[in-house]
Amino acid sequence: MSDHHTYKKIELVGSSTSSIEDAINNALAEAAKSLRLTEWFEVTETRGHIVDGKVGHYQVTLKVGFRLADS
Repeated sequence: MSDHHTYKKIELVGSSTSSIEDAINNALAEAAKSLRLTEWFEVTETRGHIVDGKVGHYQVTLKVGFRLADS
């Protein structure tokens, strides 16, 4: 086991028709399908799509940090 950790960050955009929180959870759920050792996220942007004067869906840009294996 190492006495330090090394991380990598990726940027994702999650979306949801119901809420910002669901957009975050959708992005993290998809990331979990292919990434191991995810440890944190940071919301960097929040926006949405407007349909007929109402929110059509929410979009949230995230930076997701994960630990590199063996570090």
